[in-house]
Amino acid sequence: MRRAWIFGLLTVLILTIVPPAFSQSKFTDIQNHWARSCIESLTQKSIIRGFPNNQFRPDDPVTRSQFAAMVVNAFPDQINSPTRNLVQFKDIAANYWAKDAIEKAYRSNFFSGFDDGTFRPELQIPRVQALTALANGLKLKPTIELSNKVFADLQDVPNYAKSAIAATTERQISVSFPNAQRLNPNRVASRGEIAAFLCQALPDTKGLISDRYLPKPELQAREIRGVWLTNIDSDVLFDKARLSNAVSELARLNFNTLYPTVLNWGYTLYPSQVMKQEIGFAVDPRPVAAGLQNRDMLKEMIAEAHQKDMAVIPWFEFGFMAPKESEIAQKHRDWWTQKRDGSVDYEPSALDGKQIPIWFNPLKPEVQQYILNLVSEVVENYDVDGIQFDDHFGLPVSFGYDDYTVNLYKQEHSGKAPPDNAQDAEWMRWRSNKLQAFLTQLFQTVKAKKNNVLISLSPLDLPYAYETFLVDWHKWEQAGLVEEVIPQIYFQGQKFVDRINPNTWETLRAARDHIPTAIGVLSGLSSTPRPIDELQRQVKAVRDQGYDGMSFFFYETLWNKSPEPTEIRKAGWQSLFKQKVQRTSVINR
Repeated sequence: MRRAWIFGLLTVLILTIVPPAFSQSKFTDIQNHWARSCIESLTQKSIIRGFPNNQFRPDDPVTRSQFAAMVVNAFPDQINSPTRNLVQFKDIAANYWAKDAIEKAYRSNFFSGFDDGTFRPELQIPRVQALTALANGLKLKPTIELSNKVFADLQDVPNYAKSAIAATTERQISVSFPNAQRLNPNRVASRGEIAAFLCQALPDTKGLISDRYLPKPELQAREIRGVWLTNIDSDVLFDKARLSNAVSELARLNFNTLYPTVLNWGYTLYPSQVMKQEIGFAVDPRPVAAGLQNRDMLKEMIAEAHQKDMAVIPWFEFGFMAPKESEIAQKHRDWWTQKRDGSVDYEPSALDGKQIPIWFNPLKPEVQQYILNLVSEVVENYDVDGIQFDDHFGLPVSFGYDDYTVNLYKQEHSGKAPPDNAQDAEWMRWRSNKLQAFLTQLFQTVKAKKNNVLISLSPLDLPYAYETFLVDWHKWEQAGLVEEVIPQIYFQGQKFVDRINPNTWETLRAARDHIPTAIGVLSGLSSTPRPIDELQRQVKAVRDQGYDGMSFFFYETLWNKSPEPTEIRKAGWQSLFKQKVQRTSVINR
């Protein structure tokens, strides 16, 4: 209790009586913060203050007493017009640092106490309580009724707060970063979030928050409705007319996102100067892909899709994997990584059971530059909405025993060699961290070229993705390196429903509450397409659990290869996607 009291005393010094020198807005820790403009404006008005070391600490939690002090500074008119009598809270001592602010905030109806006569000043305040306090103190009443079309997690709002949340949402006070459709009501509010709430509640500072973080009650729900288009068991990409018809039909059935493969079988499916320089072929030269010659499949798709308000996010399907006998693999045998026994072959089933894949070493600078060159080429030359990788961006856990990786590990471990056990926890984490470091480089490279191109990842689910490919996508998305994640949950029946339950799987819940998170659904393989009623049940389960949409693998089994007649199959999709909607995204085109 004593430590809490001392911290509170220090806080009030910062919040209320810090000399003008500390009210300046040149904070060193908000330069890239989404609420920077709000923080600086409110600081200049002495509504909020920073810390003496030129920090604002935007991610620090806010207590009830701290929020009371901010409210008193922000709304003097309401504070000076109290609406109820003073009460004595039994846990607020006469010398408590925020006693005066708490009393004023209570009398002005911004705050209430608890049934036991306490105020609980050191209790961290959830977002829903902060918004409710603003609605009560500012006497805001809603004229709308919220639905899950506005907030996908509306069911998490306590009944007592629904009117207040509707009112603050209607007046664009309910700021939600990074996803405007997720209120995250029960998450503790941060200093940056409180600054954004206050900013939007004050007429002089309203509008300093980007529209992308403000819910729009008047709009219909956003939802990712994606489909992967690949050249495995499909020729949809090999003919211009066939591709155009596919995009048109997907648009008619209200799909809104296309994930076309652009790197597969060791070749690119678009005319790549990077690949031409590497192997002499700008596009897949195989006879089966003859339809890609003398045209630009990716350019055609983007033009057609954007005309129909659909997003195109190229999928680098093979990532660090390549067929062993491909030109790129044979030219760069020094790029290969290997297992502890020196073998280099990955599982043949990863391709077609005939060709054997190898894995390029994702830790090697030359390999990293190769991937960066391909990604940069696509981002620079095409009007793409994002780029996507999957588990082939990782490293199979049994690999990493090539000379380069072993020597790098020794350099960072005082000459000690990697463990013989490929599943050794530290050895796994070290390799995964190296993958994250490269993803950081890739992220920064893309954003430097086009900031509105999002980074999407479609991994296997955790913990399998990490245990098998060292892809710790939960850690990556929490670090801000992934802006959309679509885990591949390819189960059927109740197992699918159980596996997407966010109350059971912490990683899915954390991702869902942080960034746009859709679920990858298997519409079937060519040999085993799934019935439409099963897919309809899975879509319902995805929506019921509050995810941001779904993407289907793959195009051919939507209706071309299905157990039902084509028209019945299409009617089934039409019943799922009755209206056209915009896709959920942290970046709006």
